[in-house]
Parts: sequence; C-alpha cells; structure tokens
Amino acid sequence: MDVQAIKQRFGIIGNSPDLNRAIEVAVQVAPTDLSVLITGESGAGKEIFPQIIHQHSLRKHGKYIAVNCGAIPEGTIDSELFGHEKGSFTGALADRKGYFEEADGGTIFLDEIGELPLSTQVRLLRVLETGEFIKVGSSKVLKTNVRVIAATNLNLPSAIESGKFREDLFYRLNTVPIIIQPLRHRQEDIYLLFRKFASDFAEKYRMPPIRLDEDAKMLLTGFHWPGNVRQLKNVTEQISIIERNRDISAAVLKNYIPQETRENLPALFREPQEKTFSSEREILYQVLFDMKKDMNDLKKLVLDLLHDRDEEDLAEHAPIIHKLYPNDTGIVTEKKQPQPIHIDPYAKDNIMDMEEFVEESLSLEDKEIELIRKALEKHNGKRKFAARELGISERTLYRKIKEYHIDDM
Repeated sequence: MDVQAIKQRFGIIGNSPDLNRAIEVAVQVAPTDLSVLITGESGAGKEIFPQIIHQHSLRKHGKYIAVNCGAIPEGTIDSELFGHEKGSFTGALADRKGYFEEADGGTIFLDEIGELPLSTQVRLLRVLETGEFIKVGSSKVLKTNVRVIAATNLNLPSAIESGKFREDLFYRLNTVPIIIQPLRHRQEDIYLLFRKFASDFAEKYRMPPIRLDEDAKMLLTGFHWPGNVRQLKNVTEQISIIERNRDISAAVLKNYIPQETRENLPALFREPQEKTFSSEREILYQVLFDMKKDMNDLKKLVLDLLHDRDEEDLAEHAPIIHKLYPNDTGIVTEKKQPQPIHIDPYAKDNIMDMEEFVEESLSLEDKEIELIRKALEKHNGKRKFAARELGISERTLYRKIKEYHIDDM
C-alpha cells in the first residue's frame, strides 16, 4: 500500500517530506514486533501512527488498546496496566485484568509514556524484556504477548538526566524511533489542513465553508502554531461558527490568533522551584541539615553581638557561650583598636605622656579570673550576688575562687 492510500484511509492531510517519511517508517516496521517510540509536540498527530502500525501488522486481528499514562493517577497506574487481585488494596472488591493481559496477542499504545512513575517503569521494562508481569497483590508470574508502541511530547534524554525516566527503558522503547515534526516545520501543509477542517465544519454545522484571502493565507502559514494541528483545528472551528462573512481577511484572522508567541514543545524537564523528595529518609536528612545550618547561624550571631560589647557585658552572656560552645576554649572577645591621638603641638594644656597599649591575654582562664574579681569587687565581696551576676551557682563560684586562689591575689 502506497503512502497516499494510507493518508486517505487514516485521514492524514499533508505532503511534507517529513510527514511522508514518518508514514513510510511506520509501514516498514509494522510487520515486526519491534517496540516503537513516537516523539513530537503536543497536538502534532502522534496518535494516528500507532493505528497505522497496528493495522499493517500481523496483530491487526488482535486487540488495540490505547492508554493515556498521564491521565491515570499514580496510585492506580499499576493496577490499570497489570491488573490486581481481590483485596490487594482498599476498593479491590474483585480480581481485575490489566491492559497488558487484555491486549494479549494485540497491540498496546502507551501515550505520554514520560509521565509513568519510576516504579511502574521497572514493571514495564520487565514486560518488554521477558513478556512477564505480576498483578498487584499477587505473587504469580503471568505471561503476555503484546506489541508496545509508546509516544511522548517530553524530551526523554533530559528526563533521564534529571532522574525522571529510566535510561534502560528509553533504549528498550526506542528500538525504532518515529519523529513527528511540528506544524511550523510543515508550512506547506498548514493551508491544506485549514481547507479540510473548514470543509468538515461546514458539513457539520450546515453552512458554507470559510475562505481566506491572500493576506490571510500568508498570516495563517506564517504563524508558528504552538498547539500544532489541534490548535489550527480549534481556530478553524471558531471562525466557522462565529463569523457570518465567509470570506476571511487577515484583520479578522488576527482576532483568533494569539498575539504572544513562543516555542512550545517537546517539553523539557525543568529544575523544580522547590526540592522534591523521593523518600522519607531524604526529608529527614534535609530537616537535620537545615537545623544544623540554623544553629551555626545562631552561633555566628551571638559571637557578632559579643564582639561588639566590652568586658563587663561578657559576664552577662557567659552562660549562653558555655551552652553553645561547651568544648570550645578559643572564644574571646575582640578589643576594639584604639583610635590614634592627634596632639596640637601649640596647645598649652597638652598631655605629652604617650599611652602604652599592652597586648590583651588570650587565655580563657585569665578572662574567667578577671570576671570573677570584677563581680566580687562590684558586690563588695558578697559571693551570693557575685554568683548571680556571673550567671553561675554560688557553689560553682566557691570552687572557682578556690581553684584560682583568687583570695590570695
């Protein structure tokens, strides 16, 4: 059967070389049992090619089942594809056959294959390699003989890099690739499709078909059609219903074409705005990491505050430092550097003595002794009030006085 006959049988409109090549590949691979992966943007017409392959294969008398993987919830996708046993989960009131069991001896078309969860991808890979599968809730291995054709509008190599799709499954599905070009790469087919849709809608709604003038034709074929054939069909239907004048100008057509245009599909997996987690363990690790980061930020904040205070304020915050850094003996406050003294040599009352700066001790023990002595001096030797000022118990203060021989100094 030649390409034109296939186009007429399946209602395919267009004469672009890429479209003809895709049809030829589909017909050539049909008699085999090789897996086929069809890629192309959303609305480009990928769903026609699995039917071409099935009808020209030795399985044409078997069942043909099309499954939209993106439309099935993740929690039930395994049950839909492979079936389940009675009582295997809530709501499983009876045994159920899955699509792979139902399509035994025929063809199954998995549309939006890139939306499959990773756990289901593992099950699918086993079916492709061995023809075996296990129902949900069962331990019995079943066999099936199906031809698998998959389609996607996603960039699967990018999905593999981001961990959303298994690489081994991709190569198993991609035995024979068929690429459907977007409508903007088939400009010679745009007006042909428009005329076909206009004729169909005229017959459907019992009205004369709409026609485009030359400027409208140029606008139609020059638009990049992000929604591809589906968008062109919708626009044609809108104009057919709304416009009373059947001769459409470019000015009228502009009202039905979006002003903002951008490249659309194949879709790429973009980095998520927020991190996603595949297990509870990853969530726990992230929480612990965030807690550690918050604690480090708190420590830094306390140190920054203490560095700006004088030695007398250090005693007030000693308990906080001790709790945050119980084993750190290197925490000291930085004494602000003295500003240089400017002396006017002609002033009468100048003080000519130069101030001598002594390097501050960095010993934590010396600091502790100094703080204890200051507290005792402030409270006239009353140890109870001195201990309260230092934020330690009176018993601890007695021990420190004895340990450092402060009374003997």
